[in-house]
Amino acid sequence: MDTGGSSESPTEPKNPKRGRPKTSHKAKESSLKQKSPAEFFAENKNIAGFDNPGKSLYTTVRELVENSLDSAESISELPVIEITIEEISKSKFNMMIGLIDRERVDEELYDDFESAKAREKRLAKEARIQETQAKKAALGKKMKEPASVKGVKGRGEASFYRVTCKDNGRGMPHDEIPNMFGRVLSGTKYGLKQTRGKFGLGAKMALIWSKMSTGLPIEIASSMRGQNFKSFCKLDIDIHKNIPHVHLHEKRENKDKWHGAEIQVVIEGNWTTYRSKILHYMRQMAVITPYAQFLFKFISDMGEKNVTVLFARRTDVMPSVPLETKHHPSAVDLLLIKRLISETSKQNLLQFLQHEFVKISKTFAERLIGEMGPDFSPTMSVKSLTSQQIVRIHQLFRQAKFDDPSGDCLSPAGEYNLRLGIIKELQPDMVATYAGSPQIFEGHPFIVEAGISLGGKDVKQGLNVFRFANRIPLLFEQGADVVTRTALKRINWSSYKINLMQDKIGVFVSIVSTKIPFKGTGKEYIGDDITEISFAVKTAIQQCCVQLKSKIVKKLQARERQERKRNLTRYIPDASNAIYDILEKISQNKETKRHCYEAEDNELLEKVSSQEITEISLRDRLTQHVEQVDYEMALEYAAQSGVSEEPREDIYVNSLDGSHNYIDFQSPIFVFRLCI
Repeated sequence: MDTGGSSESPTEPKNPKRGRPKTSHKAKESSLKQKSPAEFFAENKNIAGFDNPGKSLYTTVRELVENSLDSAESISELPVIEITIEEISKSKFNMMIGLIDRERVDEELYDDFESAKAREKRLAKEARIQETQAKKAALGKKMKEPASVKGVKGRGEASFYRVTCKDNGRGMPHDEIPNMFGRVLSGTKYGLKQTRGKFGLGAKMALIWSKMSTGLPIEIASSMRGQNFKSFCKLDIDIHKNIPHVHLHEKRENKDKWHGAEIQVVIEGNWTTYRSKILHYMRQMAVITPYAQFLFKFISDMGEKNVTVLFARRTDVMPSVPLETKHHPSAVDLLLIKRLISETSKQNLLQFLQHEFVKISKTFAERLIGEMGPDFSPTMSVKSLTSQQIVRIHQLFRQAKFDDPSGDCLSPAGEYNLRLGIIKELQPDMVATYAGSPQIFEGHPFIVEAGISLGGKDVKQGLNVFRFANRIPLLFEQGADVVTRTALKRINWSSYKINLMQDKIGVFVSIVSTKIPFKGTGKEYIGDDITEISFAVKTAIQQCCVQLKSKIVKKLQARERQERKRNLTRYIPDASNAIYDILEKISQNKETKRHCYEAEDNELLEKVSSQEITEISLRDRLTQHVEQVDYEMALEYAAQSGVSEEPREDIYVNSLDGSHNYIDFQSPIFVFRLCI
């Protein structure tokens, strides 16, 4: 009896002509296949933000800019970054790839072909729109700009762009450039620390998209400090093998002693639909990094479409470089413990616990080992631990109580820089900032900084939310983000004298951590389900609101004083005229018995009679009295509120020219630089 799972019926006669198609088909189906990381991301490019040509152009710019910032900050160099997007016409692109333009022969073959009937229908619609506009114009009604009725656009009408990003950062070693750009999931940012990147792909994903959409290689020029040469490399990537395919790799002369990197890639994109997103991203990046200078250019054959925007540097105070830290025991899993054991240089278990994790001292490590049981000892070899013993360590890590990790490894933007960035880009009427203390979720430290502005240029009425994660802007999927939900649902704006419908409110929240808890495959928003982060965001926003409320109340009180003064001043002419008329009549009445009045009154009447006091002089005295009362009330209010009576304004001192050794003393509201 055959028990091998044959699909043939035992009663069905075999047909010798059929051979063994089923068996070979099944064997073929069951064969294992492998995909390289490059191939995986090429097939699932939407995960890395390459959903469509427009989003791909935006993501390419973002990845290149963030790499440049990291590179400059790693050597404590004030970033100077130039981003250029050059539109490439179809004929120019064909020339670049060596393809000869060909005129269409069969028009009906193409997707954008418009039949005579369709063209007649479109022209009739355009005529009706023009007729309606003409009637409205004749009646004097306001007219909106007529929407143009476009013809059919074919799917094949792609747009191509050359994206170039140049920086003054660290640069790259000559021999490592091919692997840094042509091998997915290889890089220098891996480890437990605060990083800007989301997937560790950087420009590699832009190279994959370039290979998929244009087939053109990426070009890299780089030089490190002190090098007398520039590295130039032209390469693409072998998707299936995940290895670089180098076209050219050479050293060139570096006459101007430049250091940094310049990356150029040609991709398919859509500037028209993502123009606002790209510019919005650059503006938000200028807010969170006011110590950087960004020059953005868009170049097109049609000159009127060209864009040039300079986001100037506002300060030369840079945040500290994020430090790599060790894992907290409560945040590790079995796989991570096994990896740390395989990579550690420590010999025994006591040293391993002490040096591979934070918040485990020698004494505490000994207590942990004693709690693990008789099979464990401080001097036992860490490499000899069995799978069961590693599980026991993991269980104890989950149950034991450890001190929270500190936030010393984090590098927030700083309240000083956040305030300067908001003032520089939005020019608001009021601004308040707050920086929270380090807090913990799942063994990872995080810091929340917030700023709220009122008024400003290019700010819409209502709530305008600006979100940052590890000092990069988040522009998509805003509605589900913890910051947006907190600002909309958990803050009672009216209690802080802020009108949610009429005021121009800017809410800026920056979260930095060794692990940002992104939601969704695109990592575009932070979920609202982590209580610690949600509470910290709410607290930070509320602290800013409290500051603003104090400023708003003072402004309202000043406005009331001005209104009261204005009302009094308005009635001065009438009051002075009425008073003078009465005094003049009394002084002119000869029958009045002057002895009925006090001496001061008689003196006043005499001055009126002698024209020493006139209506004009009386009006001037009343005006002086109103001014004096207003000034005294302002002094009294300033004394009560602790505000100096002298008007104040923000002062920003320019940095000294030349190079100096200095020490920065930073506080929440200012940075004092002591030159040595």
